[in-house]
Amino acid sequence: MVFQAIGAAARGIGTLGLVGAGIAALFAVTPEAQAQRRGGPILDCPLRTAPYSVDSPLIDILLNPRAKAVAAREMPMMNNLPARFNTTVPTFSSIMSLRSFGGMAGSNNPAQLERVNRALAAVPVTPADQAARCARYDNDRPDFAIPQGRLRVLVFEKMTGFRDGPSVEAARAAITQLARRNNWGMVITEKGGAITPAILNRFDVVIWNNISGDVLTLTQRRALQNYVQRGGGFVAMHGSGGDPAYFWDWYVDTLIGARFAGHPMNPQFQDARVVVEDRRTSITAGLPAEWTMKDEWYSFKNNPRPGGAKVIATLDERSYSPVGMGAQQLRMGNDHPIAWRKCVGNGRSFYSAIGHMPETYSEPHHVRLLQQAIEWAGGQGDTLCRAGREVPQRRRR
Repeated sequence: MVFQAIGAAARGIGTLGLVGAGIAALFAVTPEAQAQRRGGPILDCPLRTAPYSVDSPLIDILLNPRAKAVAAREMPMMNNLPARFNTTVPTFSSIMSLRSFGGMAGSNNPAQLERVNRALAAVPVTPADQAARCARYDNDRPDFAIPQGRLRVLVFEKMTGFRDGPSVEAARAAITQLARRNNWGMVITEKGGAITPAILNRFDVVIWNNISGDVLTLTQRRALQNYVQRGGGFVAMHGSGGDPAYFWDWYVDTLIGARFAGHPMNPQFQDARVVVEDRRTSITAGLPAEWTMKDEWYSFKNNPRPGGAKVIATLDERSYSPVGMGAQQLRMGNDHPIAWRKCVGNGRSFYSAIGHMPETYSEPHHVRLLQQAIEWAGGQGDTLCRAGREVPQRRRR
């Protein structure tokens, strides 16, 4: 059975109701959370008091007219930003900094960046700026009963960066079908307020459905980090590892394990050969040695292996053209990981970069990979994690 935070309840009205044949229901937001929202803005958001710099989220620069003017004097491109770069989330400006945006625009002159950095540092961060920075976060705590099931799954869908609706919805539909077919108890929410110890500890695994942008307050960050390190499961899909700039190092470097470099353009979507590397794990049970599928193929600035990841599948770069925007070379060579697992403390983390095209969520091999990865991360695979190391799971007889 699946519970879902949508509609009136997702807006904080606190309504409960059934959707469909008893399959999905709305959350309520607790009266305490509603009272907190009425009482004032959230104050524990990341970077709330950080000085302006070329590494600030671009949205924070745009929210302050003086900071924007300072940047525009040295970087005229700031006066002609694409429509997607605005101050209403979800927006590209929340997953970019001036440094990363300049790099994409081909104008990352070190001397220029240093001049902008010095000028931005002189712009004061006022209480109004702090409130504006925190406004894209929430502390709306859902109140719900978890449906019965052999695996308890929380699907998280809050986004402040790039939201590709078709891929998010296709992924949600695929996971919902998996939950029905495999008797999982599943809840879906787009509320950051759900990321608390009390709520997380009721689930075996949390799934980041194509999350883009910085979405958790400092308190929520600590809750997720502790949940994973103490033995929780985490699964991240495609866009959850595809932002040009990140503002939480632990998430991208430890939990995911690699930083996004880019994806091909012209064409953006290409057929490529997915090669299964680890055939001994329960995650790849029943999968062929390789298969070909069409998608938007990510490359990464670093290989996740040195950080402790065990690669599940790689891409054969001979089977597609890894050339990005502006002829960016995206080759990783003979070792191009596309899906991997890792131990984070006692917790289990899985990331797959497959999943931009909605059609990928009906591709049988990919769906099987997702199902078995979710089960592994939820503690129902062939291994567990202890102090950062993978150990065999002892099954009761």
